[in-house]
Amino acid sequence: MNMDLIETGRIVNTHGLRGEVKIEPWADSPEAFCVFRRLFLEGAEHAVERSRVQKRFVIAKLAGVDSIEDAEKLRGRVVFVPREDIALEEGGYLLTDLIGCSAFDQDGKRLGNVTDILTPPGGEVLEIRGQREILVPLNGEFLLDADVEGRTVTVRLLEGM
Repeated sequence: MNMDLIETGRIVNTHGLRGEVKIEPWADSPEAFCVFRRLFLEGAEHAVERSRVQKRFVIAKLAGVDSIEDAEKLRGRVVFVPREDIALEEGGYLLTDLIGCSAFDQDGKRLGNVTDILTPPGGEVLEIRGQREILVPLNGEFLLDADVEGRTVTVRLLEGM
């Protein structure tokens, strides 16, 4: 079975003695992460028995992980979910879908391609590489349009960029 898996977080620690893990979610909110009923770690599927939010983290109990020793073995692993399990609004997209898109400024000038989504503390930033590298905040003021199907994004550049 060939599934398109999306990185959605990282197990950062254990929680308690009965095998729960603490996950740093890479989602819009920790609550959005709690809807997933299955997670993949290094290609292996794990059913989620239960999950809850604790501050900005998710505490999850995975099937077959029943002790602190089992949970400790998972620390540091990246968590994936199948793309098909991610519910998107009409016209919605995942940030990872922007990577590889051709980028244009507000005047239609081609800037290059989106090569990465950076996540500094201030919020996500598009990295665009062409003749030069351009960093653009990923918000409505600077990201004017994202056409994932057409593989293009349009951004507003500040004067002098």
